[in-house]
Order: sequence, then structure tokens, then C-alpha cells
Amino acid sequence: MIHFREITKIFRSELLGQPFTALSNVSFEVPEGSMVGFLGANGAGKTTSLKIIMDFIRPTSGNVEFSSALGSNRQEIFRNIGFLPERPYFYQNLTGHEFLSFMGKLTDLDTKTIEDRVRLWAPRFKIDHALPRELKTYSKGMLQRIGFLATILHEPKIIILDEPLSGLDPIGRKELKDVIVEVHKAGKTVFFSSHIVPDIEEICDRVIFLKNGNLAYDGSVSALMKQAKVQDFIMTVVAPGEIPSTIKLKERLDLPESLTRFTVTPENKDVLLNHLVTNKKSIVSLEMMKPSLEEIFYNTRGTHDPQ
Repeated sequence: MIHFREITKIFRSELLGQPFTALSNVSFEVPEGSMVGFLGANGAGKTTSLKIIMDFIRPTSGNVEFSSALGSNRQEIFRNIGFLPERPYFYQNLTGHEFLSFMGKLTDLDTKTIEDRVRLWAPRFKIDHALPRELKTYSKGMLQRIGFLATILHEPKIIILDEPLSGLDPIGRKELKDVIVEVHKAGKTVFFSSHIVPDIEEICDRVIFLKNGNLAYDGSVSALMKQAKVQDFIMTVVAPGEIPSTIKLKERLDLPESLTRFTVTPENKDVLLNHLVTNKKSIVSLEMMKPSLEEIFYNTRGTHDPQ
């Protein structure tokens, strides 16, 4: 749906002194129907990229292309995009109802359609009870929810969210992630940035990594996880007794109920396993430790998976 083509963005100003390259020849795609996570540390270039997509700022070089599914002209394309910035501005003296009505009318929705969609989504965002109140009484989490609701009110084809989970408590993050998944299942393409890697790993099918303004990875989460090398194995055993010193252990941890947990490298896993089986010890579990997406993220060096 969105094709980011060889984008470079250089900021120049007297205040900055030397020109600052926020993005350097970055290319990536957001396929239709996908749930794409946009990862990078603060300052990696995520927000700059989203602002370029939304045409809030222009790239120094390169261009953004939109698929025909979004429309044939600029007005149609942006009507089919729902965007929630990282720090949205809310009219503090409006009630939640008034704010949603205002936002709906900006996209030419009639009053009945706005009311129907608010009745549909407000309970799912767990914000319906607060709609009669002024926005200045809302917590950050509640503002995130009503901002997201306003973003999908006009039923866009693609939803772009800039750090939608930032600053929320664990319960708020879980509830908002559930809504993001529900919106995606309803047929929307979702593209959202975050520096919280586990959130991306949990719900996204594709991921894009930016590092210092450069593309580090663009592809499926599953393909990236398959690239990860197995680190260690964890084996839990009932009353294993003494282990010969010739078997190299990374860690031995004695647990309650006569259980012991061993951590071994892949090279020593079979040796330990053979010893335990030969001595008729009861093996409760054997699991492979794979690095998390977060560990992979911080070790990725410019890979690309087009699948």
C-alpha cells in the first residue's frame, strides 16, 4: 500500500550547525492487509519517516508511492489513511462526544454514522463511560484511546500510528494492543512505530528496523526469528545426582521438589542427555533458548527479507 522509495532526509538550520541526516537512502514497503511494526530506538528516524508519508515534511531526495487501492488522487489517498501522531493535540474543553463528532465531520461523515460508529467502538476502547466528560479530565491512556477511535472513525483502509503504546501502563498497553489486532482482523492495514520490541513481536507479521537513519531490516517476523542462532538449552531433571566434570555446564540451579535445572550449550546438550538417559534419570523438560526479537533487533546489521 505504501512504497517508501530511496528516501533521504537532511535537516539544515543555523541552530543545528552541521546538517543532520535523519534518513539515508531508506526504502521499504507496507503491503496491503499486513500488520507492520516500525522499530527503532528514539532518534532512529521513525517519526521523520511517518511525517514524510503524511506529507507533513518533504524528503531531500526519494519519493513515497501509494497503491491504487488507496485512491487515484491525493484527496482520495489521504481520505483512506487514518493517522495518530505520537503527541496529538486535543481541544481540552470539548467533551469526548464533541471531539469525536468534530473529527467525524472533518471527514464528511453525517451525524448518524458518527453516532453508530462511536457506539460500536467506544465500548471496545473502554472509553464510552468518559465521553460526556471534557478531555482535560482524561488521563494519557484515555487520550490515546479516544485519539485512536477518532483515527478509525472514517473507516480508513490503512491506519498509521506513531508510538501508540508509549507511556501506557501494562494493562493499558494490553487493551490497546487487543483493539489494534481487532481493527486489523476487520480488514485494515496497520503500520505502527514503537521502540517497545515485545509489543511488535506479539502482534505483527512484518517488521521494519531503522538504525541511525538507515534501514536494518524489512521483512517477516518469522523469517527474522529463523535467522537467529540457537543459544543454549535448558534441561530440567529429577534428582540428577552428580554430573561428571567432563560435561561442561553453563549453569546448574537446584529447585524445590528435587528438581535441578541445567543450562548447556548446543555442543554439550547431547553429552548431558546421554549421561542422564544412561543413568535412568527422569528428564522433565528440554527446551531450546532462542533469542527474543529484541536481542535480534540489537544485533541486526542490514538484512532484508522480501517475503
